[in-house]
Amino acid sequence: MGDEAPPVSDISDISDISGDRIDDIFKELKTLLTTVEKLQKAREEVGDIKPLLLRLLEGELVAGEEFEQLKSGVNGLSKLVKLYSDYQSALEKAQPAKQLLDKVLRS
Repeated sequence: MGDEAPPVSDISDISDISGDRIDDIFKELKTLLTTVEKLQKAREEVGDIKPLLLRLLEGELVAGEEFEQLKSGVNGLSKLVKLYSDYQSALEKAQPAKQLLDKVLRS
């Protein structure tokens, strides 16, 4: 554990950050961007099924195209939930990029 790089916020000079650490920081930022893109796509695929789900959960029977939309949407919801979890993780891992940019843009 002694090999762990210090948080960017603990570094007083940008030149103290290794090239590999900077590469890692931007890799995490790119991962965040990719995850956001996937999350947005999954949201589009799911569509606006909340009203249909609420109707179903209130005991209303839905049929036909609405039922098919629900089936498709629920399948997409599980993917959306997983992607949201991935997004939260990627967002946390990308925080050093924010700290690095804060330092660079403050200079």
